Amino acid sequence: MVMDKIALTLLIIGGLNWGSVGLFKFDLVAFACGGSGSMISRVIYTLVGLSAVWCISLLFRDKDPVEQRS
Repeated sequence: MVMDKIALTLLIIGGLNWGSVGLFKFDLVAFACGGSGSMISRVIYTLVGLSAVWCISLLFRDKDPVEQRS
């Protein structure tokens, strides 16, 4: 459950970043981390990509998280 929230948070950050690239041609991650080729930017891009792979599993889970709490 914690991993799901972390992955979703990273995907939201990645989605907002891609939105800013598409709308304004401004890559916030690259700007904040010294360019798109810097090691820190590459780590962030990789974490966002791994989060997307993790979130694919959310589509195929049997139980709804709301049902688990009751």
